[in-house]
Amino acid sequence: MAREFQRGHKAKVSDLTSGTDLYVGVQIAGSGLTFDISCFGLDADEQLSDDRYFIFFNQPKSPEESIQLLGAQAGDTESFRVTLDRIPANIHKLSFTATLDGAGQMSQIGPGYIRIVAGGEEVVKYAFTGSEFTTERAVMLGDFYLKDVWRFAAVGQGFDGGLDALLKNFGGEVAEEAPAAPPQGAPPAFAPPPQAAAPPAFGAPAAPQAPQPAPAFGAPAAPAPAPQQPPVHAAPTIAAPMAPQAPAPYGQPPQPPQFGQIPGQGAPSAAPPYGQQPPGAPPYGQQPPAPFGQQPPGMPHGGVPQGVPATGAGLQAALQPYKETATGQRWTSQNQQLMRVDLTMGGMPVLARQGSMVMYQGKVDFGYKGAGFAGRMVGNATGQEMQLMRCTGRGQVFLAEEGAHLHPIELQGDGICVSAESVLAFDESLQYEVRRIEGHGIPGGALFTMQFQGTGTVVVKTHGVPVVLPVTPTTFADCNAVVAWSSASQVIISSQVRLRRNAYPGHSGETVNLQFRGAPGNFIVVQPYEV
Repeated sequence: MAREFQRGHKAKVSDLTSGTDLYVGVQIAGSGLTFDISCFGLDADEQLSDDRYFIFFNQPKSPEESIQLLGAQAGDTESFRVTLDRIPANIHKLSFTATLDGAGQMSQIGPGYIRIVAGGEEVVKYAFTGSEFTTERAVMLGDFYLKDVWRFAAVGQGFDGGLDALLKNFGGEVAEEAPAAPPQGAPPAFAPPPQAAAPPAFGAPAAPQAPQPAPAFGAPAAPAPAPQQPPVHAAPTIAAPMAPQAPAPYGQPPQPPQFGQIPGQGAPSAAPPYGQQPPGAPPYGQQPPAPFGQQPPGMPHGGVPQGVPATGAGLQAALQPYKETATGQRWTSQNQQLMRVDLTMGGMPVLARQGSMVMYQGKVDFGYKGAGFAGRMVGNATGQEMQLMRCTGRGQVFLAEEGAHLHPIELQGDGICVSAESVLAFDESLQYEVRRIEGHGIPGGALFTMQFQGTGTVVVKTHGVPVVLPVTPTTFADCNAVVAWSSASQVIISSQVRLRRNAYPGHSGETVNLQFRGAPGNFIVVQPYEV
C-alpha cells in the first residue's frame, strides 16, 4: 500500500521499497496552463555542475541513462525512470520540478501529485493543490537525495521567476535565444535546420533513442512528450554550469583588485585592499585571513569556482560567496553558525530560543511560548528550563546564537537526549520532556537532560566541531563535555568524588563521568569544550 506523504516528509528509499529501478510520475494541470517538468541532477553543493544532468524535453536522458524522461503515461503528465544504483558518485540529489510555460501562476493549478512506483506498485505519493501556492511560477515537487543512503523528500516549495530563475538557483544559466540561428546557421550540436524550426525539432536528436530508456515500463518514451510541448521550446533553455567558466589556475593572488580596482591589473597581488576578510569564512573576520577567493570547507560554492566568481570583479563578485543557500529543504545550514528554517515547508511552527532570530523574510509571527506553572517548576528544579519563542507564518527565519556551531538532527520516529542549554530550535511536532539520570555521590543525587522524540528536526549547538562516538561497554564521557546521546542508550553515572583525593593538590579534577551502554547503533556526541 502506498504511503501518503505531506509536504516536508522524508524517508529512506529502502524503507519504501527494496528496488532501485524506479518510476517517478508527476501529475499537474490547470485550465489554460502549460508546464515544463524537469529533473535536475545536482552535486554535493546542490549545483548543476554538469549540464548533461538537466533532464528535460530537449535532453531526455543522462549519459549513462540512470535518469530518463519517459513522457506522459498511466495518467501522469510526465514520467521518469530513475535507476539509483547507476547514478554517478558526483550526483547527490535529483530535484523534480514543474514550471509554467507562458502566463499564469501556481495558485491556478488543480490537484496534482508526484509518486514513486516500484515493480508496477505505487509505494509513495505526495499530493498537492494550487491553494498551497500564490504567485509562484515554478515549484520543486520532490527530491531524491543522498545522505548515507538514498532518501526521498516531499518538497512542495514554490519558486518565483519560472524556469530561468530555477536554473540560476541551481547554478546554471539559460543560453541566450537567437531566433535566426536555428533555421540556417544552427551549430551541429542541435538538430538539422529543417527539423529545428518545426514543432517536433526538440525530439529530432533523441527520437531514435527515446524508446530505449524504458522498455521495462512498457510505455513509449518519445511520442508522448511532443503533443504537450509547444514549438517555442525548439531552441532556448540549455543549461550550462557556471562553475567551469573560470579556470582553477586563475587562483587567489590575481583577484584582490576586484574591490574598486581596474580588472586586469596584476600588480596588487600582494595585499588586497579589501582582502582582510576571506570570502569563505562564516561571519566576517572570525577566522584568520585566507588568500582571496578561497572558501573554507563547509561553505557552499553557489556554482562559482574558488577563484574569481564568474560574474567578474566588483561588488557582486565580492558578495557572491555569501549568498543565501536555498536547497529546497525545511532546514538549511547557511554556514557553520547560521541556520535557516523555511516555515512554508511542513506547515508546522518552530520553537526557537528567545533572541536567536537574526533575520527573517516573508510574513512571520513571533510569539512567547510559555511552559506553564508546572513546566517552570520542573525547569527551575532541574536546570532544564528553555526560554522559547514560537515562529509561525510563511517565510524563512535565520537563527544563530553567539557564534555557536549549529547541527540540524532529523528524527524519524527515534529519540535523542540533549541538554536544554545545547538546544537552539526544533519543530513543534517533536515531543520533549525532562529526563532524570540517577546517580549517587553527586550533588542533588541526579543529573537531568531533555529528551526529544518523534518526527521532525532539532538544532543542537556546540562549542567547536564535535565528535560522534559509538556506544561500547567502555564508553565514558565528561558530563560537562557531552552534548547529546541516543535515547536508547543506558546512562550510568560514574562518580570519582573522593574527599581525601580532593584534599591533595594532585587531584585530576575529573569528578563526574557518564558511562554509556547500549546495543550497536547507539552514539554519543562530545564537544571540545567543557561548560
